[in-house]
Amino acid sequence: MAELIAKGPFDGQEPVSAGGAVLAPLALGPIWSLALFPGQAKAAEQALKPLDLGFPAPGQWLQGKAGARLVWTGRDQAFLIGAEPLEALAGLAAITDQSDGWAALALKCSAAEAVLARLVPVDLRAQAFPPGRAIRAGLNHMPAVILRVESGFEILTFRSMARTAWHELAEVQAHLAARAALTV
Repeated sequence: MAELIAKGPFDGQEPVSAGGAVLAPLALGPIWSLALFPGQAKAAEQALKPLDLGFPAPGQWLQGKAGARLVWTGRDQAFLIGAEPLEALAGLAAITDQSDGWAALALKCSAAEAVLARLVPVDLRAQAFPPGRAIRAGLNHMPAVILRVESGFEILTFRSMARTAWHELAEVQAHLAARAALTV
């Protein structure tokens, strides 16, 4: 019988440094979708306290204990990243494991904003989108969740689109590098 081998979406992919930005695969750990049941917001806030988290406001993400994060993904919805959901959330939210359905990339350094400006129809400059912000937006033609972190951005996209997202981001980096070489 054939032996199946689990592979990550970016196995063997090396970081790309070009155009003033660094694109790298990112391992976030487990990703759980939490969709609050009607009227359960306050109870969910209490249930999340052991992780030192609350439910994020629209467009925000929160950092909790031991690397756990809660990322706003829609009305009464969030991704719990890097931690297992607490039993206290049972009955308060629909909880589904999304870990194998998403891929994550880090885009950092000085030109990260310039790279995303060519693919995302939202103002992601630091003054409009500071660290702690999150948005669901198109990355060119692909759905994505984009988080602003201190070092740049973390981008989540569907695993089935991971290599395409990588290609498009790397292509923009190459174009920025070529443009910079012409102006020197």
